[in-house]
Amino acid sequence: MRAPISALLFVTCLFAAAMAPAVAQADTSSSFWRDVQNVRQHGRTTHILEIDNDSLLFRKRDGFYTSGARYSQQYALRNGGGLNIVGWRVGQEIYTPSDIKLPPAAISPSDRPYAGWLYGGLFRATHFTDGGHLRYGFDLGCLGPCAGGEWVQTRLHRIIDQPQPQGWSLQVRNEPGVVLYGDYAPRHWLLNSWLDVTPSVHGRFGNIFTDAGAGLLLRAGRLNLLPDETTLHGFVRLDARAVGYNATLQGGYFSSGNPHTVAPKRLVGEAEIGVAWNQAPFALSASIVRRSTEVRDLSNAVAAENFARLLFSYTPR
Repeated sequence: MRAPISALLFVTCLFAAAMAPAVAQADTSSSFWRDVQNVRQHGRTTHILEIDNDSLLFRKRDGFYTSGARYSQQYALRNGGGLNIVGWRVGQEIYTPSDIKLPPAAISPSDRPYAGWLYGGLFRATHFTDGGHLRYGFDLGCLGPCAGGEWVQTRLHRIIDQPQPQGWSLQVRNEPGVVLYGDYAPRHWLLNSWLDVTPSVHGRFGNIFTDAGAGLLLRAGRLNLLPDETTLHGFVRLDARAVGYNATLQGGYFSSGNPHTVAPKRLVGEAEIGVAWNQAPFALSASIVRRSTEVRDLSNAVAAENFARLLFSYTPR
């Protein structure tokens, strides 16, 4: 199953148009790589662990986007009041049908496929003094059995005493993947000393994910303009994205012979509510995410996803 070329071109052009002025603003110097090396050598190091999991909501029935974990190491350096960041990350995402207890023969043709995505990559970010930011990077990875989704899920479920998945024999086939991604916020709007809102656009392009979207972040509490400043606030994030291709649903763009694939929903919405705290050298964020169905033939009543998201970070003094 292949995404229409017109859809791929649409999300690519939409994202490129939104990001072009931001890239020009963030990288006016011709010494791009020299700047990256300077941040790497002189910036402060931060270790970040991010976890997405529906079991954190005390659910015994795994389904859809069931788990995600990512470790990042980044280096941040102040620059004229702003903040330059470079870093690297590794991560894994695991996707399953609505009920992992179902044997392969009982999985509906319209249900989500089993899929794992294992990746690693480099990224760069610039945070501006007006509260805006530009982040971009790339990931290289592997979709399919090579991602180790079955191995991780079965062993984790033994540890936490949850049912074992029965249908990994139907997971999407192996394919190496490349994904370019970016996120741009022009600025934040300060509504009060304790309340602000930040609009943003974002996108991904590659043979695993191709999409583009826009979001809005509302924060209330003790606010920070830059990520290394002290903060304690609650937040609500609303987001919508147009989907050109999703290989965790459709199989790899260049692979064939996938035993079970489905068509993606072309418009996906997401809402997140949580709290964030940062007091050097530690930071913590905890939230609950509600994501609309990603499968074209499944309604939100059946396939909307709920999962918890945790972020821990440590910046040695």
